[in-house]
Amino acid sequence: MVIDCHVHLMPHGGESQAEAVARLLRCMDRLGIDQACICLGDRLCVQPDPGELCRQNEWAASAVALAPDRLIGFVYASPNHPELSLQLIHDYRDRGFRGVKLWVCQLCDVAGNDPICEFAAQLGLPVLQHTWLKATGNMPTESEPRHLLALARRHPSVNFIMAHAGGDWERGLRLVKDQANIYPDTCGNDPEAGFTELAVKLLGPERLVFGSDATGRSFASQLAKVTGADIAEADKTLILGENLLRLMPS
Repeated sequence: MVIDCHVHLMPHGGESQAEAVARLLRCMDRLGIDQACICLGDRLCVQPDPGELCRQNEWAASAVALAPDRLIGFVYASPNHPELSLQLIHDYRDRGFRGVKLWVCQLCDVAGNDPICEFAAQLGLPVLQHTWLKATGNMPTESEPRHLLALARRHPSVNFIMAHAGGDWERGLRLVKDQANIYPDTCGNDPEAGFTELAVKLLGPERLVFGSDATGRSFASQLAKVTGADIAEADKTLILGENLLRLMPS
């Protein structure tokens, strides 16, 4: 079982939602990816207002409904709108969503994320948080691994997926290696040799999950980080799907 924890279903110019889903499934089939977790909607919006937050979640839900055996929804939440986010998490969990997505509207250690994380813990939902360490400097509201580390320490009962392993993965992995409820994902970076091997060495194979960041990255380049790694086949099986299955509710 190969499950991609981190996919954005962005239609190409002129595509309908159904056409975008069909294209995604063709790519998944070609690479042997069984399921994909999708989050956000059909466009990137750094500071969604309440209406846009609702629209993006409904867009994701309608996409999942087109292929419910292949696509898994993550609720897009925002610390700018914590009460609305709690309602969305409640409503979309009832519709089968299996995780929460936090992005870049605020640094993730802000107080507005506390009720979101508390509710995620009650429901047993993992929280996928974007993290990056940019040589050119992050956006003012773009979290680094240290911000996620602070949030994870406040909420030890939440399993956090650290998207992109912090971007600068050698630094990101070392920053969170001792925080047992942080699970870096493999996505978003170039397919550099040594990433997966270092993650397994520092964290163990049970704390790394496969993600691609498609459509921003190709499935093939991101999958190769795991399939081409010099690690045990049993470890690859954990990373490619079993770890994520353990983190998500059924």
